Amino acid sequence: MLTIGVIGLGQMGMLHLMNSLHIDNVKVVAVADRSKKALNRANSLGVKKLFSNYCELLTNCQDLDAVIISLPTFLHFESVKLALENRMNVFVEKPLAKTTQECKEIVKLTEKSGKKLMVGHVMRFFDSIEKMKEIIDKGHIGSPEVITAERVGSGPFSHGIVPKPVPEWWFDPEKTGGGALIDLGYHLIDLFRFFTGDCQLLYSHLDYKFNLPLEDTAIVMLKSIGSSTKGIVHTGWYEKLNFPQYDFRIIIHGASGFTSTRHFEPRHVYFYAAKEGMKNLLRKIAGKEIKRLAYSYYFAPYYTELKHFFNCVENDFEPRVLAIDGLKTVEIIEEAYRLAK
Repeated sequence: MLTIGVIGLGQMGMLHLMNSLHIDNVKVVAVADRSKKALNRANSLGVKKLFSNYCELLTNCQDLDAVIISLPTFLHFESVKLALENRMNVFVEKPLAKTTQECKEIVKLTEKSGKKLMVGHVMRFFDSIEKMKEIIDKGHIGSPEVITAERVGSGPFSHGIVPKPVPEWWFDPEKTGGGALIDLGYHLIDLFRFFTGDCQLLYSHLDYKFNLPLEDTAIVMLKSIGSSTKGIVHTGWYEKLNFPQYDFRIIIHGASGFTSTRHFEPRHVYFYAAKEGMKNLLRKIAGKEIKRLAYSYYFAPYYTELKHFFNCVENDFEPRVLAIDGLKTVEIIEEAYRLAK
């Protein structure tokens, strides 16, 4: 049985907590968050060790097998460093850290510790992305020539039925590392690397429609170092969308064909959710394991990536997303900010 802690119980941290509670051979024994409401909710779910300061969790629960870190970006470096120094395996939400220098230090600390560190590059676990990677690796569309990657949403301005205040740190580039590019574009740049290997930046353009100290729109052009593949990344916070609406697509044009995420995604998210919900009901009646979050095509990968991480910790496998992947992505993003200026 793996014992774990969850640090940061915001939207993503609470999702990771709920997913961990449904993974076999995993027990959440400690959580940390400044919110008493979040801690009380974790306690109601059976978590006994509650901390208002993540440093206290990391220093007082050194027998943990792993921690999930879902804190604001500016706290990633110190929390990851402390976790590794206390001999814990780490799953950390993206970005790995807010600067290249911090990321390089984390890479060194991970190698020195001998522990597993996985970064939450969740889009690599999308069913559509995994199928597209298989198509490319098998040569079905020939050598990839151009990859178009788009993800547009409402960023920190999104909310559910009841609007919530946006935390002040969201709009401080010193704490976030940047705006829409490091928030949403991070995933798209990582996917370009996932499909082609290491890459270099060719062009960068940022827009500031909302007159904020960080960009709300970004367009960058990439080129693979090991091949002729080029990429166009377009991302932004300017679109007022609420989930399950999801404006995301990847198109890969090859020498003998093309493939797209749209070939594999459900055409109607509500019908898909109803169908998967019925399948889970039948699994439950038959005494079989239900597929966690299967009703939500875009949320299910968060469960899959955590399950993969815990399997790597338990069986000493190498995670599919390493600290070096986080570093390489942040390097490209930092260069994009420099070039745009």
